[in-house]
Amino acid sequence: MITHLEGRLVEKNPTDVVIDCNGVGYLLHISLNTYSQIPDRENLKLYTYLQVREDAHTLYGFSTRVEREIFKLLISVSGVGASTARTMLSSLNPDQVKDAIASGDVPVIQSVKGIGAKTAQRVILDLKDKVLRVYGLDEVSQSSNNTNKAEALSALEVLGFNKKQSEKVVDKIVSQNPESSAEQIIKDALKNL
Repeated sequence: MITHLEGRLVEKNPTDVVIDCNGVGYLLHISLNTYSQIPDRENLKLYTYLQVREDAHTLYGFSTRVEREIFKLLISVSGVGASTARTMLSSLNPDQVKDAIASGDVPVIQSVKGIGAKTAQRVILDLKDKVLRVYGLDEVSQSSNNTNKAEALSALEVLGFNKKQSEKVVDKIVSQNPESSAEQIIKDALKNL
């Protein structure tokens, strides 16, 4: 199995990159998250996952090991293929995917294009224990944090603020101070919107 590739960046697109390793060009399919992490410089190292199917051998590239591990967990779920997992990692960053699974947040996973309620529930059901165990997340703090965040977003939406913009601001506030109450999140968000 190819675990990583290091070489000269030849081509960079939002969905794939080509890396030249000693004269051999490797096409790696990437997520938008990885695309945003790739610097525009000559040398590049990406962690990889090789999917072998009867009709194709496909290489997927990731900027971090964590993203690769989340991808592998996602494709282990029945009904979630490599392209769905890649779409999920393009819509959400690996930490958001981890947190949504750990806290059982179906709406966040369902917000990814192509994922319905049943698939989102299956992802959470199949992976919650693994994510909590592997990443040592505390389920209680995740769910209380998630509740405060949800309350704050709901309040901001009622006040007439743009949902996407509110989510970005609230995510930033929660990442800086995870113990914030819903009231504090709303106050800080109003200062930044």
